[in-house]
Amino acid sequence: MTRRQRAHVKTRTQGIARRTGKKRQLGKPLGNQVFKNVRLGKNCALEPPVVVGKPPRGKVDGELKTVLGDNCVIRCFTTIYAGTRIGNGLQTGHGALIREGNTIGRGCSIGTNAVLEFDNKIGNFVRIHSGAFLEMVTVEDHVFIGPNVVFTDDPHPMGCPKFKECVGGATVKKFARIGANSTILPGVVIGKNSLVGAGSVVVKDVEEGTVVAGAPARFICRVSELKCRKGVFERPYEWEPYQEK
Repeated sequence: MTRRQRAHVKTRTQGIARRTGKKRQLGKPLGNQVFKNVRLGKNCALEPPVVVGKPPRGKVDGELKTVLGDNCVIRCFTTIYAGTRIGNGLQTGHGALIREGNTIGRGCSIGTNAVLEFDNKIGNFVRIHSGAFLEMVTVEDHVFIGPNVVFTDDPHPMGCPKFKECVGGATVKKFARIGANSTILPGVVIGKNSLVGAGSVVVKDVEEGTVVAGAPARFICRVSELKCRKGVFERPYEWEPYQEK
């Protein structure tokens, strides 16, 4: 750190102390905040500062159980609300937010600044990239969700008192892949082994094994018709786990 950088940090810290009336030791690391009724599996790594088991609005500390499986890596500035159940091997990026009511399977990855609002159901070995937003979405196993993909769940925002009972969030079937910056409208079903091109706006169901792209997203071809540009494979997805399909 340069002399100018040290002076900037010191000045900023002194400013915080003046505003709050508290003196903070320069360079002292922030700790983790783990609330009541949190069960951490074996070999979980919480890289400070993280928050685990934060009670949602209207709940008290410890009222909802929070479970993290074995070998999870929760990176700094991640917040996990109470009432969430997470399987073995979750890895988060920095600053991920996981709200209450989420169920996340084993071997998943949730990227930096991704937001999982309430009541998502995430399967096993799912990759949710940085900046994605999900609410009331069902995601099956081995799904790829690219950076900044947005799932919507309310057809008539905002303030409808019955929106949770309406169409709800999308469903993404096993082996599906969604390209970066796509937007998925409420209630849409992304079919098994399908591919959504980057920047698409998906307004209706995507058939199994198809490629769609555009705004609104339209049929392009079958996934089986895609070619490997480098010629390494006869066609894409001739590798695990897609051979299971």
